[in-house]
Amino acid sequence: MPAPFDLLPELLRGALVTLEVTAMSAVLAVTLAFIIGLARLSQFGPARIVATAYVEILRGTSALVQLFYLFFILPLFGIDISPVATAVIGLSLNFSAYGSEIVRAAVLNVDRGQWEAAKALDMSRSLTLRRIVLPQALPAMLPPFTNQLVELLKATSLVSLITLTDLTFAGSRLITSVGRPWEVWGLVLVLYFLMAYPLSQVARRLESRIVAYRGGAGP
Repeated sequence: MPAPFDLLPELLRGALVTLEVTAMSAVLAVTLAFIIGLARLSQFGPARIVATAYVEILRGTSALVQLFYLFFILPLFGIDISPVATAVIGLSLNFSAYGSEIVRAAVLNVDRGQWEAAKALDMSRSLTLRRIVLPQALPAMLPPFTNQLVELLKATSLVSLITLTDLTFAGSRLITSVGRPWEVWGLVLVLYFLMAYPLSQVARRLESRIVAYRGGAGP
């Protein structure tokens, strides 16, 4: 196989791990984002306090330090987590804190009159949220969530520091074994771009569609 394509098999295996971690982290992060985002809007005070503390702590500390804590500190207390589980949990917690703000902002952006109309019809708050508010808020969440997915994909490079053989780790290992850093890191950059670019395009298309929809829905 001609150079530098002889490096591709190892890097592609790392890229597959990167995609797997991204996919699993995204599912968990979005789930947690909805739970925390809605908890911050809850009328139950303790839920709001806990959710706010969750967001502020995770947004105010480094994602890398959070991963290190899960991987290196928890085992000291007898809690052993595999590198893959550590990566998924750590990235999900961090990105769910940012995602929860997307959920909260989208829900708050729904016209207050929708809540009042539902209340006039004697609908409960939870039913109003499920049937009326969230269906209207969801389209506004999609573009920023897609952008967050791009950031999550790029942030998976951090997991190389907890011995997970992702794309970045595979690149580092290749340089150690065969050298050729310019070629290796060049291919790593190209592979990250090829994975992230389609997601960026999806985000742009969603934003355009939502802007067009809102413009068409106007008076």
